[in-house]
Amino acid sequence: MNIGRAAAVLAASTALVAGTALAASAITGGERDGNGHSNVALITFYAGGRLSTCTATLVSPTVLLTAGHCTAGVSGSVGATFDPVIAEEPAADGSPPVPVASDPAAGYTDADLEVAGYLTGTADTHPGYSGFTDPRNWNDVGVVVLDQPVDDVTPAPLAPEGYLDQLTPAVLHDTLFTAVGFGTEVRQAEAGPQKPTPQPFPFVRRVAQVPGQKLTAQILQVNGNEKDPRGTGGTCLGDSGGPSFLHGFQVTVTSYSNTPNCRYIAGFQRVDIPVVQEWLATLGVAPAG
Repeated sequence: MNIGRAAAVLAASTALVAGTALAASAITGGERDGNGHSNVALITFYAGGRLSTCTATLVSPTVLLTAGHCTAGVSGSVGATFDPVIAEEPAADGSPPVPVASDPAAGYTDADLEVAGYLTGTADTHPGYSGFTDPRNWNDVGVVVLDQPVDDVTPAPLAPEGYLDQLTPAVLHDTLFTAVGFGTEVRQAEAGPQKPTPQPFPFVRRVAQVPGQKLTAQILQVNGNEKDPRGTGGTCLGDSGGPSFLHGFQVTVTSYSNTPNCRYIAGFQRVDIPVVQEWLATLGVAPAG
C-alpha cells in the first residue's frame, strides 16, 4: 500500500514488495511486548498490488479494529496473526516475513493465508474516513471482520463514549498511554550512517508508554520521542491501526506521524467518540460498561 500523506502527515503503515521492506515498521524505544497484549494482531493485505502490514486489536470475537488507511482499497482477503514474533531477522532468500499472494493484483485468497497459519477476514472502512483531508472528520478507523470467531483470545474493552474528555490539558500532559504495535524500534543501523532510523527487523510486537500532548474532537496527539523523560517511546511506520490503552480501555488507534524518523509528535485516532462508536455498533461492537 502506498503510504498515505497529506499536509506533511505520514501515515504509519508498512509496505513490502519484492521481498524488501520499503518502510520499516517501528515503535520507537519501548520494549518487546511478548504476551503482554495478546489481543493485538498483525494484519497483512494487498492494496494496488502492493503487500502491506498494519496492527489491529481484537474488540469482539470476530472483529479486529484498525486504522481506515489500513483497510481502504484492500484487494482480496486480509490475514491476521496474534503471534508476538513475526521474524527475528530477514530470510536468507530475501522473501517477505509474511505470506505472499499467488496473484498480488487480486490480493490474498483464503488459501494463500491458511497455508501459512493466518486467520482470514474482510476489510471494511469507516464510511466517513476522509483520507487525511479533513481534520474535523478524520475518522481514520477500519475493521477486519474475521471469517471465524476467535475463542482463545480475550477481546480488548473499548472505552466508553467521551472517555478522554475527562482529561484537562494539565492532566493530559501527565498521562501516559500504552501504545502497542508490530515492528522494531528506531535505532542506529549496524553499518553505514549512524543516525537513528526505523529498522525493519526484528519484526515483533512492541509496547511503549507515550505521554499525551493535545486532545481534539478527533485526535489524541502524543509525544513519541523516547528521550522524553515522561515516557518510553512512541509509534512509527507499521504501528498504524495499533491501539493505545488508558486504564485498561482501548482509547485510540494509531493514525499518523509527523516526521520520517517518528521521534516526535504522533496522532492517534480517538475511538471513544460517537461517530466511531455508532459505526462499530453496526458491526456488533459495543464499548465497555
